[in-house]
Amino acid sequence: MTLDTARHHAALALDLARQAAALGEVPVGAIVVHKGTVIGRGHNQPRGRNDPTAHAEIMAIRQACAALGSDRLTGCDLWVTLEPCAMCAGAIAHARIARLHYAAGDPKGGAVEHGPRLFHQPTVLHKPEVYTGVGEQEAAALLRAFFAERR
Repeated sequence: MTLDTARHHAALALDLARQAAALGEVPVGAIVVHKGTVIGRGHNQPRGRNDPTAHAEIMAIRQACAALGSDRLTGCDLWVTLEPCAMCAGAIAHARIARLHYAAGDPKGGAVEHGPRLFHQPTVLHKPEVYTGVGEQEAAALLRAFFAERR
């Protein structure tokens, strides 16, 4: 994958994060890519849907599974603007996503490189390749601005 492709995917996820912010949701966006094509998109919607599981990653994974007609997303990449929480990391493992790319780390709620470090646990049967940092500054700035408005 080229750096331009990586930046493009990160930008698509960031656009979805902006949509979440416009709706008053925490600005997190995610896409699932299969063989170069986006097959799942999502942004945070727990408040709007009254559903605590309506995180960006879950929404994108659901759409991608429907597109492939499978509960397995083998060979797919997930691009997300924020380090996944424990729930989303668990869904990523269960969906058998091949590669996880996240922009900004989340020291308080993340579960990949922070907190429980889910993919490092021996009981987790599938561990995706993890890549970080593409789009980090933009994603972090969007999150900071969102929370600054609410304080």
